[in-house]
Amino acid sequence: MNIDKIRKDFPLLSQNINGKDLIYLDSAATTQKPRVVVDAIAQYYSEYNSNIHRGVHSLSQKATNEFENAREVVQQFIGAEHPHEIIFTSGTTGSINLVAATWGRQNISAGDEVLISAMEHHSNIVPWQLICDEKGAHLKTIPMNEMGELELRGLDSLLSHKTKIVALSHISNSLGTINPIRKVIKQAHNNGALVLIDGAQSVAHTPIDVVDLGADFFAFSGHKLFGPTGIGVLYGKESVLNDMPPYKGGGNMIKSVTFEKTIYNDLPHKFEAGTPNIVGGIGLSSAIEYVKDIGFDFITDQETKLKTAATEMLKSIPGVRIFGEADQKASVISFNLEGLHPFDVGTILDQLGIAVRTGHHCTQPVMDFFQIPGTVRVSFSFYNNMEDIAALKRGLMKAKSMLSV
Repeated sequence: MNIDKIRKDFPLLSQNINGKDLIYLDSAATTQKPRVVVDAIAQYYSEYNSNIHRGVHSLSQKATNEFENAREVVQQFIGAEHPHEIIFTSGTTGSINLVAATWGRQNISAGDEVLISAMEHHSNIVPWQLICDEKGAHLKTIPMNEMGELELRGLDSLLSHKTKIVALSHISNSLGTINPIRKVIKQAHNNGALVLIDGAQSVAHTPIDVVDLGADFFAFSGHKLFGPTGIGVLYGKESVLNDMPPYKGGGNMIKSVTFEKTIYNDLPHKFEAGTPNIVGGIGLSSAIEYVKDIGFDFITDQETKLKTAATEMLKSIPGVRIFGEADQKASVISFNLEGLHPFDVGTILDQLGIAVRTGHHCTQPVMDFFQIPGTVRVSFSFYNNMEDIAALKRGLMKAKSMLSV
């Protein structure tokens, strides 16, 4: 496929920053949006803006149909068995909090254990800390090594009848490590534990089939999949979701309400109180259709080439240290320049029109493991090209010359 043609699908990529052509290397934080997504959002607001599930008028029916069609698009995209197993949320964080606050509150008791990994995003740490503190349960972690890989040889010793759930990122947002989630899911299920997979960093880069994986829950955010912000997905197995209490109370999540008793709605509406992010769901649907048109074969090939070239380029610069060199790794590279603070490097790069991420990337335990305050992180999508990597090298050399004593 023609990269130049693909780049023209993304309006933001054609602008200048500080008088320089934009080089966008921060897709792990949020992806850019193709024109079809922008147009879908504009079309909703300009042609059929209306609330859903409640109106008999034409606008409401149109909006309802488009929103529920988006649910089916998501279902097919991740291989779920039923559309009602797709719960729309505000994002990955909202999805994980929903599970922790509903399933967790119902199923975790004093002395029980929740198992996560040492490389989790804060959104897959803090919700479990909260429920463990509330219930008197214990939060345990799967350790990692200097390569940024999980130490799974001791997984059997970490799992026991006390383990109620394992919550694990598919791909590390700060290291790029692709975790062997199939192995973890199998071992967790053998011990009677459920598994939640944080797919925020994987869903835009690799095909997902939740039934084939066997995951009990799978969470992701629309804005990391070329869709709008404020929309996310929680997949849950039908049997598990049916047993969970509601997360929030309000409109649409009920069948009937009296002052004496409320009867809750069926899936998925039981977990979607109030007016949802209608346009977010519609925009996400358009983003998924765009990704399907591009195809994961091309996406994987392009991003692998970019990751390989960028890694070789960075290793050619004296003083660069890369954090996270797992054998199985996505197109995310965290690094530092010796003697230079990542924030200072990122500031110089921004002046040159190069957008990177700096800091702890919401993975402070990872930074503590490597005994650093943070890193510079570059993350690629299929709309990046080799010229972006060449520009990054020039920018890093400029930062070295300006900041080195």
